[in-house]
Amino acid sequence: MPLPDGPSPWFGLTPHQLRFLEVHPARAIAIAGRGWRDFGDAVMLFSAGEKEPFFNRLTAVRWPDDPQAFNARLGQALELFGALDRKPYVWVTPGLSGPTDVVARLAANGFVDQGGGYAMLLVRDPSEFADVALPRGAVLERWNNPPGPDRIALAEALALVIGESFRIPDNRRANLAVEIGLTLQQPYFHAYLLRIDGEPVATGERYTFDGASYLSSISTRSAWRGRGFARVITLALARDSIAAGAGLVHLSVHVDNVPASRLYDRLGFATLGPRSADMLQERGR
Repeated sequence: MPLPDGPSPWFGLTPHQLRFLEVHPARAIAIAGRGWRDFGDAVMLFSAGEKEPFFNRLTAVRWPDDPQAFNARLGQALELFGALDRKPYVWVTPGLSGPTDVVARLAANGFVDQGGGYAMLLVRDPSEFADVALPRGAVLERWNNPPGPDRIALAEALALVIGESFRIPDNRRANLAVEIGLTLQQPYFHAYLLRIDGEPVATGERYTFDGASYLSSISTRSAWRGRGFARVITLALARDSIAAGAGLVHLSVHVDNVPASRLYDRLGFATLGPRSADMLQERGR
């Protein structure tokens, strides 16, 4: 499938495709215990067992411009979050979300921007970029829907890399391994693990379905950074996504993660639109 081709920041994508890319990551992580619902003017990701806002959010918001109608719609959303016993959390993409001043309107209702990040879209053929030679003893594993015994050990190895790389507290590692184990059972989920002499050192994930791949959790443990392993993982994810028929390959990067943004830019990804605003309500109206 051809890669997107057009002027930045939207690269010729249609409104339908852009909304699809807003929703795709939420759908990807809707494993057992989580669900998503399309309300037409917004999509909600909800977790029955986790109160973390990341797993309980609204995205792809297209609310009315009229102040009275907007306030009514926001009120409905707040009631929903209240009924679910979750903190109101709305991901906003300037230029896509509506109304155009939705960030300011949410801020006036007690929402605070948590920092947000950038969506990035693959716009160049990943086969153009040179490989990095792996050191002796290094093996890049590709996993998709592994059997039970392999799944448990793999989930623990992935949790070790992700937990250390993203500084997830040790007391949450066991839950992280359980979550990864559930995700590994999804047929559209592919986990990549780089080991050196059997030791897990780097990882990455792709969720490939509906003609798109969402790349996530590209990470390297601190003791092995600076050796090009993130490049190896990213190129493998991107190339395999294209080989699997994905015409849209995308990822997200936190606003403060400048090294990752630069790496993805060098490997054919381009920033899709402006920085998102991840709006969490910290006080009521």
